Amino acid sequence: MLNKIKAKTSALSYELKYRMALVKHRKNLPALAECDRPILDSLKRDYICITNLTDLGLSSTSQLLNSAYYLLPSLVKNNSNSSDQNPPAIYTVTDLPQFSTWGREPRLISIIENYIGLPIAFHGVHLRKDFPNKDQFATLLWHRDIEDRRVIKVIVYLNDVEEKHGPFEYVPLSYTSPYHPNCYRIKSKINTSGGINDETLNPIIPKSAWKSCPGPAGTVIIVDTRRLLHHGTLRTQERSTLFFAYTANPPKQPQLCNHFWDDSFPKPNLSGEYDQELNNHLSSVPKSSESLTAIDG
Repeated sequence: MLNKIKAKTSALSYELKYRMALVKHRKNLPALAECDRPILDSLKRDYICITNLTDLGLSSTSQLLNSAYYLLPSLVKNNSNSSDQNPPAIYTVTDLPQFSTWGREPRLISIIENYIGLPIAFHGVHLRKDFPNKDQFATLLWHRDIEDRRVIKVIVYLNDVEEKHGPFEYVPLSYTSPYHPNCYRIKSKINTSGGINDETLNPIIPKSAWKSCPGPAGTVIIVDTRRLLHHGTLRTQERSTLFFAYTANPPKQPQLCNHFWDDSFPKPNLSGEYDQELNNHLSSVPKSSESLTAIDG
């Protein structure tokens, strides 16, 4: 009993400090461009906004895309003992300026900081290729991210994503809010298993309520993966994406953010001739986002 009281007291103290920090930082939030107000409004209302690279119009987009498309062919499927569970191939590309510059674009940072409400940390970037799977496992299971109170992931589709490619899918918060009877049932199942499959979720929240997010290459999904129950869907064809990660600085559980910069996943070997080849390739690419339509992955 005493331990429970201490835990509740600690949780209340943490909550109070968090609320006070939000109020204190409110006057220091960066200015927001008027054209970005709808993105922030969507995040605050639905915890997700779906846009595209062209509409965002960030100046470093063409460098980002050409670097991604240049590296994608070297991301290959791992040899797996199970044909039903094929883990994704992932490069950590946080150290490459062609990727980190886009992730730190002032307009993007301003949107995210205004949503999170505190100084933010940009943790890094993964270039990712997901392969066909028949079984749900890892991030194919329904889950919430737990790095912080609010976790923003910016997902960029590098190929056209239809149902066969396994689009990002989520459940609207109205079905899983703390005041909804589904909340405890879902939380209990996730806590005991790390994630839940479609078969388990369907009796609690019917499939008709799930929101799939297909889209053409260049689709950008800005989503709070802490607030929304989500997963990647099963696919029969490959899907290529970029994942950018942000939390408050510092996050509640910083150790869970390390994989965006440490050696959990391989980093591209850009030394010597390979590095020069990439640089030569990028130097021939227009830097304006107008080149988007000419890029074909």
